[in-house]
Amino acid sequence: MKIISDYSLEQLSEILSGFGEPKFRARQIFRAVHQGKRFKDMTDLKISLRERLEKEFVDNPCEIIEELISKDGTRKYLFKLYDGNIIEGVLMKYKYGYTQCVSTQVGCRMGCAFCASTLGGLVRNLSQGEILGQVLEVNKRIGGNLDKRQVTNVVLMGSGEPFDNYDNVINFLKLISCSDGINISPRNISISTCGIVPKMFDIAKENLPINLTVSLHSPFDEKRKKIMPIAKAYSIKEVINACRNYFEITKRRVYFEYSLINGENDTKECADKLCELLRGFPCHVNLIKLNAVKETGLKSTGDKRAQEFMKILEDKGISVTIRRSMGADIEGACGQLRRKFLDKKD
Repeated sequence: MKIISDYSLEQLSEILSGFGEPKFRARQIFRAVHQGKRFKDMTDLKISLRERLEKEFVDNPCEIIEELISKDGTRKYLFKLYDGNIIEGVLMKYKYGYTQCVSTQVGCRMGCAFCASTLGGLVRNLSQGEILGQVLEVNKRIGGNLDKRQVTNVVLMGSGEPFDNYDNVINFLKLISCSDGINISPRNISISTCGIVPKMFDIAKENLPINLTVSLHSPFDEKRKKIMPIAKAYSIKEVINACRNYFEITKRRVYFEYSLINGENDTKECADKLCELLRGFPCHVNLIKLNAVKETGLKSTGDKRAQEFMKILEDKGISVTIRRSMGADIEGACGQLRRKFLDKKD
């Protein structure tokens, strides 16, 4: 089955033209899809067209099957895909509005030591319409529409490595920013990568003003290899060079994620080396208190050491914050809720 949200307005126009429908039908259907409507709810279409669409297309690729609400207002969603696979996402409320974290793959093959998403390996990539479908479902769930979006910002930081699903992610970015659809500006979208260097160079050429976030997690190659297997393919120097290239082309500041792991990457030596790597580069470091995943055995750095680590960076002129922990009471880290669901099924 084809997924209706996979298609751009231009592609829908071609499909509807083949059905013998007038041009305006494509925009009508595209906008309805981006409002999260099902074919049966598109009552301004003739019944015969609705029936044909239902026969040939999936209109709900991401069905919300569970919602958990944290005491801090964070919401975690479990989505069932049309083929029965399970993914998850998180909605976070800030002063400026809602930010949604979406998944780009079912599972992940990157093998990062601290992440629950990778424990079962990669099942498959999500299509552009499945990535988009997560946003459309949540925006509708919390009362949003095309005239007044509730989801204002999107981060591709859920399950999966976005650059391991590069083409579908790029298509998603074009769909979500389409002025006839939900129209979320690329400037309000962030993509997180573990550091697939060739794709970091590619994204700089796409002429999409997105925010690039790089998971660094150690300033030393040998230590980083233990935490993130991708480091065996690309050195920290190569990653930083790709980041500098991204800034030179896009003029957008790069963000670095650094999960503080007790006894692994939270020493003064690590902080000093990180400063050496980033000095003079217009970037920002997000220090993250590890959201513990029981299967990994890794523990988060304590508050005192985290503050000391941050002060070393601040004193050397590095822009840095400790990210506010959100959703810990509902297992907010990537992959935790999905894994719990799958374990129950087994």
